[in-house]
Amino acid sequence: MIFLMTQRAIGKPVLFLLPYGRMQFIVGVLALCLLAVGCSSAPRSAVNPNLTLQEDQDQLLRLAEEEQKILDESGLLYRDQALEEYLNEIVRRLQAAEISAKTPIQVIVVEDPYLNAFALPNGVIYVHTGILARMDNEAQLAILLAHEMTHCTRRHALRVYQRLKNKPAFLAAVRDTLNQWGKLGALASLLGSTGLTPGFTQDLENEADRVGLELASAAGYDSCEALKLFAHLKEELETENLKEPFLFGTHPKLAKRLKYYQAFCENHFQEDADKITNTEVFLAKIHPLILDNAWLDLKRGRFRSAQRGAERYLAIQADDGRAYYLLGEVFRQRGKDNDLQKAKIYYQQAISRDPAYAEPYRAMGLIYYKEGQKRLARPFFESCLSLAPNISDKAYIEGYLRKCTPHEGG
Repeated sequence: MIFLMTQRAIGKPVLFLLPYGRMQFIVGVLALCLLAVGCSSAPRSAVNPNLTLQEDQDQLLRLAEEEQKILDESGLLYRDQALEEYLNEIVRRLQAAEISAKTPIQVIVVEDPYLNAFALPNGVIYVHTGILARMDNEAQLAILLAHEMTHCTRRHALRVYQRLKNKPAFLAAVRDTLNQWGKLGALASLLGSTGLTPGFTQDLENEADRVGLELASAAGYDSCEALKLFAHLKEELETENLKEPFLFGTHPKLAKRLKYYQAFCENHFQEDADKITNTEVFLAKIHPLILDNAWLDLKRGRFRSAQRGAERYLAIQADDGRAYYLLGEVFRQRGKDNDLQKAKIYYQQAISRDPAYAEPYRAMGLIYYKEGQKRLARPFFESCLSLAPNISDKAYIEGYLRKCTPHEGG
């Protein structure tokens, strides 16, 4: 698992939550271990320390299916059938047939701009749009998927669960937090408050790194692309000014993981022109997602990330007015020195490339209106309403337009 999350304190526990309200679910191996606590309205999920190995496994699989249903119905999934087929085709290349029969893997995309991926023990891998949008090629994607697959095929969730389920601190935390939170909130709180043994799960992460690289290499991918993937994670930390992001240290520190990958590549793999990267294929598959994810970054106020995403999208598809409009929105919303002038330039570029696109006309009208140049604002408002007569904020635009008489302002 790769986690890049900010810390937030809610009450006494320190919660590791995605930094916006609706995504209050916790992901990964440890989260699924904690799923086994269930909630007071679902006694079938209660922890039973006397279960056998097979019973533990069966319970985790049932709980994983419950969690998958919650995620699938959450409205947080990114639906692109062609992209999902592409991701799952890569999984089939990575996974041996005999393993696939025992643990079939499915990849689903989560609409979230933060760099993350996680696996449920039933073989379902969730990948954030954020990390897909930042990758360079298919080799990096294959390495990430192979890492998450290893968590499933090596039954890491079961191994952690069996390690934790008899710990008094674990059970006490369950009782305390279930009185305060619903199912998803309880998971978040438990992850921040139990302080469980990090060394054990670090070993599992190292195993997932090692086996994942071996799987990717065996499928013909350039495993040294792992170094570039982690460079993106490091850049994310620096861009967002995040401190150590990993859940109570269960993941080896990022610098240590980079050194591990470097040593592994040097000892096992050599740069090889025949190794697969599939850059062009990868970018062709994900380029719509890059723009969609840039909008998610903008909604979170991540202006630099949104700008970078829009610029990357334009490097692939240069004449899309929506990307220029997004860049205009980045600078308008950021509002630093000269940003409004930059926003106007991008809005004009959006209009020139897509004259039928209403949004940049509205944006230009609002800028001129707020600058007191109502005569300049008027034609933009008129064009916006002409192109999109049922635009969502039609009443506001009509109100501005009424104040933009030919004799006022400008």
